[in-house]
Amino acid sequence: QVQLVESGGGLVQPGGSLRLSCVASGIIFSRRTMGWYRQAPGNQRELVATITSGNNTNYAGSVKGRFTISRDNAKNTAYLQMNSLKPEDTAVYYCRAGTINVTWGQGTQVTVSS
Repeated sequence: QVQLVESGGGLVQPGGSLRLSCVASGIIFSRRTMGWYRQAPGNQRELVATITSGNNTNYAGSVKGRFTISRDNAKNTAYLQMNSLKPEDTAVYYCRAGTINVTWGQGTQVTVSS
């Protein structure tokens, strides 16, 4: 059974940082493209960043230069380091494994507010 478990969300002030983690089980993690997506209330789910099995990365324009996606294949874990957070980054953040047969995590709330 494939499972993704996100953690690391919370409340942070504008300009602050958070690091999200996504632990995968039931898949050959090292072979999968991993992605982070987010969904704010009233909005569609949108791409934040992806990282391929070869460590090629892709970012949404709104987070480029502030967020960094990475992976640790030994720990079956993907990370999203978020710096210089803005109120518009507030959303539920989801981890996704794969690009065709995809699996989603349950999401973790990130709230950026003073």
